Amino acid sequence: MKNVIDFVIISGYWPPAGGFGLNANLLETNLINSGVVLGLPVYSGKGVLSNLLNNRKQTILSTIRDAEERYEEATDKLKQARTRLQQAKIKADEIRINGLSRMEGEKQDLVDSADGNSKRLEDSKNATIRFEEQRAIEQVRQQVSRLALERALEVLNIRLNSELQSRMIDYHIDLLVRAAENTTD
Repeated sequence: MKNVIDFVIISGYWPPAGGFGLNANLLETNLINSGVVLGLPVYSGKGVLSNLLNNRKQTILSTIRDAEERYEEATDKLKQARTRLQQAKIKADEIRINGLSRMEGEKQDLVDSADGNSKRLEDSKNATIRFEEQRAIEQVRQQVSRLALERALEVLNIRLNSELQSRMIDYHIDLLVRAAENTTD
């Protein structure tokens, strides 16, 4: 607070400013001094400034050239990448087409193999059925023959007495004798 009071007291000793206006006196305005002060750095700094600007210009041009070269390289790499992509697409299509054709071929081979296996199984089944039919027929024949023989023996045993049996034996012996005589002549 004391500082504020001191400032108010000190400011009371200074007279107030007179206002604004244009001063035409060259020596009072220091226009010459200002011109020398401003002109000297401009004149002496002209070379430095032009060197700085030239260096900056060269740096910018170099950066632009580098950017253009990188752009050209990037463009070339992009073209190469697009070419490789196109080649990869073509190769992928070829692989896909080859895979599909190979798959179709193998599918056809499997179908043909399955058809062959099916035909062999059908033939085997038919052969087995024929064999079983023949075996069943043979069994039926044997049973019929056995039954017929048994029936014939039963009938013979019932009807055949000793006199009929003797006559039958004599008849067959006569047949054998005649057959033997015919073969010797």
